[in-house]
Amino acid sequence: MNVIVGLGQTGLSVARYFLKQDVPFSITDSRTHPPRLDELKKIAPQVEIVLGELSKDLIQRASRLIISPGVSLQKPVIAAAIQKGISCIGDIELFVREISAPIVAITGANGKSTVTTLLGDMAKNAGLRVAVAGNIGLPVLDLLDQSTVDLYVLELSSFQLETTYSLRATAATVLNICEDHLDRYANFDDYLAAKKRIYHHCKTAIVNRADARVWPESPCEQIGFSLGAPKNNDYGVFENFIVRGKEKLCAFDEIKLQGMHNVENILAALALGESMGLDQQSMIETIKIFTGLAHRCQLVREHCDVRWYNDSKGTNVGATIAAIEGLGSKEIILIAGGQNKNMNFSPLKPVVAEHVRQVILMGETAGELNELLCDIAPSTIVQSMQDAVRLAEQVARAGDIVLLSPACASFDMFDNYKQRGCEFERAVNNL
Repeated sequence: MNVIVGLGQTGLSVARYFLKQDVPFSITDSRTHPPRLDELKKIAPQVEIVLGELSKDLIQRASRLIISPGVSLQKPVIAAAIQKGISCIGDIELFVREISAPIVAITGANGKSTVTTLLGDMAKNAGLRVAVAGNIGLPVLDLLDQSTVDLYVLELSSFQLETTYSLRATAATVLNICEDHLDRYANFDDYLAAKKRIYHHCKTAIVNRADARVWPESPCEQIGFSLGAPKNNDYGVFENFIVRGKEKLCAFDEIKLQGMHNVENILAALALGESMGLDQQSMIETIKIFTGLAHRCQLVREHCDVRWYNDSKGTNVGATIAAIEGLGSKEIILIAGGQNKNMNFSPLKPVVAEHVRQVILMGETAGELNELLCDIAPSTIVQSMQDAVRLAEQVARAGDIVLLSPACASFDMFDNYKQRGCEFERAVNNL
């Protein structure tokens, strides 16, 4: 018996897949009314569903568990099933067993969605029939309805990689790493190990030369990238140009993406595209018109000579550091704080000291961040996004940047990072 553990978007896509395959299944979820429950009941009214807790009875009787990314393998009932020898896989594993077209697999603490989307655009503009899915929003099993695909570009989270065993990507990368999801993992090393599962049996690894922690441990072909001058034929930066070895490919002022962290994302996308044989000039033309994704260091408005940036997707310390340093200003008003993920915030201190002149804090971590940063920059705790934007407007001077980059999850005050970013944009546009 197949048991889907965790409903939501992924669980529903697995249910649809099993229905098409005429495979019997049951579902359990710890929530009493999980997302997509009503949709499930419409398409599968006969399916056994146990809600309110993960059903020990269903799980122990299962021959195979399909674990949604939001469900930890460390939960006692899941750990007991693994100990018993019950197969535990995810939707990615089901998907890769079905398809034959090549896969490019992308993970990392930050930049995954930007690189995934940019590479997808590069492939489309090069004339390939490409499908982009995974952690970026579209469940991979939904792609099986598409008739012909030349290339799959998948954004994969550590949670998805934990339950994937047969990936065998044509090209794979761990873009970067920093502390994140330590409310889910016992320690940083476990989180990193989950990320590096992406390299298992891959043909070509795209490696960030600046951080040996994310390099593959087994030998394979490699193409490197970094923000420094490249060695050999790696991708890198020289003066104000993106380069491949000694060849200048594109000047910084020809691209629309803001910040050096996005230059690094571009370098990774170029290396991935090269590994797939994409035409270099076509990739460069795509870079020049790519404007990035919402809620990722996105310029919302310039008002009274102050620029307002929405980086609500900055849900960990590394992302916020990248946004601050990427903007390059020393006159930043930072809006931060949110739900804690057991992260160490201390790496923010030197970056705030160098670039930030005012800190505005909100959410569950406001007190902790205030204690950490108040001796470095003036710091104020507010109760809402509207209050944060109003205060930022009051203290901003001509030439300043106001940056929402929370370094935290959003779930203490918002449904998700998108709602948080939209509330910021709404408040800014009402100034």
